[in-house]
Amino acid sequence: MNKYAPEILQLRLDVESKYGRSLTVPSDFEQLITAIWSAIKQPIALSTLERLWGYVDGANQTRQSTLDILSAYIGYKDWSDYLHHLTLQTEGGSHTFMAPGVQTSSLQIDDQIDVTWLPNRHCVFRYLGEGKFIVEQAENSKLHVGDTFYTAFMLEGYPMYAHHLVQNGQPPMYYVAGQQGGLLNVHHIS
Repeated sequence: MNKYAPEILQLRLDVESKYGRSLTVPSDFEQLITAIWSAIKQPIALSTLERLWGYVDGANQTRQSTLDILSAYIGYKDWSDYLHHLTLQTEGGSHTFMAPGVQTSSLQIDDQIDVTWLPNRHCVFRYLGEGKFIVEQAENSKLHVGDTFYTAFMLEGYPMYAHHLVQNGQPPMYYVAGQQGGLLNVHHIS
């Protein structure tokens, strides 16, 4: 299993860019904590940052609140806002990841993507444009036919981070497919 989704890797790069250097030793993380507090008055734990950067084990335990704080530090409202930014950025540029799957920038409106993940989850998504998808088929999933969401990537071996997921007229929410083990198969079927 790959520990980091492309979106989280990009968030780390953007945080390091704003901070002005790479985070490699404990004192770097301690100084980042101070910088975050100075910028947005939000506390974040040393161990949390060390896990997210892979300095210690446990990156798969990252909470959305941590991603919200780091997104705010680099100038976004929250993690969902940052993901939306990535979706728009991908529409206008090229990004390459060494994993089978699809990027939003490579799709045409009405293209369909067949996706599976553990345990026994299967969905077909239809691309609506501008990073937005609708669920066309759903088996054994918390996603339902007719749900809509945004994502920038669907890559094998990585979780799929869906933001602005709308189900049954409820307020938009955040959803992760394949959190344990990533997506198993991603096929562009039309």
